[in-house]
Amino acid sequence: MENDPFRIRAHVADFDIIVEDIIAASARTRDRLNAKLDVPYGTGTNETLDIFLPDGARERRPVHIFIHGGYWRMFSKRDYSYIAETVTSAGAIAIIIDYALMPGSRMAVLVDQVRRAKQWVIQHIADYGGDPSRITVSGHSAGGHLATFLFHKPDGTSNIAAGLLLGGIYDLKPLQKSFLASEIGITDAEVEAFSPISHHYDKGCEVLIAVGANETPPFHQQAADFATLLAAGGQKVTTRNIAQADHMSSVRDLGREDRPSATLLKDLILRHR
Repeated sequence: MENDPFRIRAHVADFDIIVEDIIAASARTRDRLNAKLDVPYGTGTNETLDIFLPDGARERRPVHIFIHGGYWRMFSKRDYSYIAETVTSAGAIAIIIDYALMPGSRMAVLVDQVRRAKQWVIQHIADYGGDPSRITVSGHSAGGHLATFLFHKPDGTSNIAAGLLLGGIYDLKPLQKSFLASEIGITDAEVEAFSPISHHYDKGCEVLIAVGANETPPFHQQAADFATLLAAGGQKVTTRNIAQADHMSSVRDLGREDRPSATLLKDLILRHR
């Protein structure tokens, strides 16, 4: 039995099958939906995003940004195109963003990239029929961590109406003693600067924190601790425990109609459209 609760592969028997499923589903989504792929939001090789457009009139559509996980060191936006199925079915434009991976780049670079991607959306999404005043966000695992920096603006509005954080990491300190120590080597300075549990947020952003019922204990504890922090700061925050879901099935189900994860995402978008 693997003792490291952060090593997802050791705790999800279907890990590889789920990864194969989401990659195949993403390819089908790119073939099926009207998409603008690899749109640059910066000049770096990883600084691109994919835009998926819903059917029908294309004016002042709500917009949803998704940030993928992979412990900041694996996967890409192409692996998560399938989430656009749920987003566009809610009548919103889906934005799936890419970012550089660790350890080749450090956490400061990744955080800066997702923030600049958000700014690109605010400045340019009207050209694609989107409404920059109606933006919601979501992220899974490391993507949940990065998504917090899109509504991390205590002194004013973040331009984000709501966020869904799924299986997120909000305190980086425990990862320094996990298998990730030898893979990405999170530093003490990165723990201090980039642990969401140590920051404050735009109170105008409604936050839904979700975790699979079958996740390992640290994910439940981190979700509870971050929800407590947000509530203490006056944030409107809700928590959800997704029955019979683990770290990988929960994100796979974001793109599967009528599955609990997809329902949470769709309802969040519809409440803020």
